[in-house]
Amino acid sequence: MKATDVLADGFGRIREVVHEAVGGLGADLLNARLDPEANSIAWLVWHLTRIQDDHVAGVAGREQVWRSGGWADRFALPLPVGDHGYGHTAEQAGSVRVDSAGLLLDYYDAVHEQSLRYVRGLAAADLERIVDERWDPPVTLGVRLVSVLADDLQHAGQAAYVRGLLERR
Repeated sequence: MKATDVLADGFGRIREVVHEAVGGLGADLLNARLDPEANSIAWLVWHLTRIQDDHVAGVAGREQVWRSGGWADRFALPLPVGDHGYGHTAEQAGSVRVDSAGLLLDYYDAVHEQSLRYVRGLAAADLERIVDERWDPPVTLGVRLVSVLADDLQHAGQAAYVRGLLERR
């Protein structure tokens, strides 16, 4: 198995968890917060998708699906178009609200497909390319992609956990 196959498998696992956490939920549960400081399922999945979209588009030299696919307009959030949720206050996180699971999953799936196309087109040697010199040591493409996987899996797991708590209320 090639390293790029492992990365593609990792992105597929995120998709599974995201679909399990979001599928079939109405707006009330998607936007519910366990307390005023907590993140909703909508925010968690929007954020993990925005991070994947931002980071993969950045290393691929492509435009983000958020903009190119018209998702920013469809979501119509009261946030700057380039916002991806990193560092959000509780108030900002609460402003990320969606009307349907379909909208959230459709955006996630569009980003997922772009990420898979990119990862499947890589050779093992590509993973050694330096993509961020602001760190010591500089960040390689492989490390950046693993960082996206780790962050996204954590947030997808959080969304699944929140769903479980909300459904038991």
